[in-house]
Amino acid sequence: MHIQLGYKLVYELPQATPMIMMLSIHPSRAQDIVVAEAPVFDPPVPAFPYHDGFGNVGTRLIAPPGRFTLSNSAMVRDSGLPDHLHPDAAEHRVEDLPDEAVGFLFGSRYCETDLMSDTAFRLFGNVPPGWGRVQAVCDFVHHHIAFDYQAARSTRTAEEAFREGTGVCRDYAHLAITFCRCLNIPARYCTGYLGDMGTPPPWGVPDFAAWFEVYLGGAWHVFDARNNVPRIGRVLLARGRDATDVAITTTFGPNLLRSFAVQTDEVPA
Repeated sequence: MHIQLGYKLVYELPQATPMIMMLSIHPSRAQDIVVAEAPVFDPPVPAFPYHDGFGNVGTRLIAPPGRFTLSNSAMVRDSGLPDHLHPDAAEHRVEDLPDEAVGFLFGSRYCETDLMSDTAFRLFGNVPPGWGRVQAVCDFVHHHIAFDYQAARSTRTAEEAFREGTGVCRDYAHLAITFCRCLNIPARYCTGYLGDMGTPPPWGVPDFAAWFEVYLGGAWHVFDARNNVPRIGRVLLARGRDATDVAITTTFGPNLLRSFAVQTDEVPA
């Protein structure tokens, strides 16, 4: 299957403002790009790509004062298969983890392992280790948090999402990641495109999505506490410790996001 991707973000800025975008398709999907990304900046400004410490492709620019629009479009090839399940994947002892996974055991800005450790072991300490324990985490988070787009808050942490019981996809991911790290399971935050392909209507307003990956059985595996079912058409943009590392835009100055639109549509054969 082919998927048409794109976005349009409109900002209002009082002055020239440095901005970092994390909106490029992840290099791991480079071989699947059928029509290359075509970012457009209105008014035009110089933009400079770079690779961050997590292997993501970011873009640096200076947004001009006034109205500034970021837009992009691309097409990718996708297998059309749902997320892979590996129920026999085992947990690793901490001392056996590879270096690349160790950093995803620690607490981070939105994932307060120090505050949630006792709760994690109370809820999941007796669940047999491995894939099933991560699925138990997803099951709990999926039912514990009520999805409410109107209740979205950029400062909500995992501990706050647990107490408040409400949030959006990033809150589901942060809480599940935190529980996994408390259980000594490396977990990393992911953001990208996830359309409604393969799901029954009614469909929500298109948006970027958040999910997470855990290290089990010598590999990273996708889990999604928000949807909690295997999905098709997932296109990764970026990975990091939490939403701080992969914010779609980070603006170093005052700004107002005037409008926001995302496209993720299957292209008819």
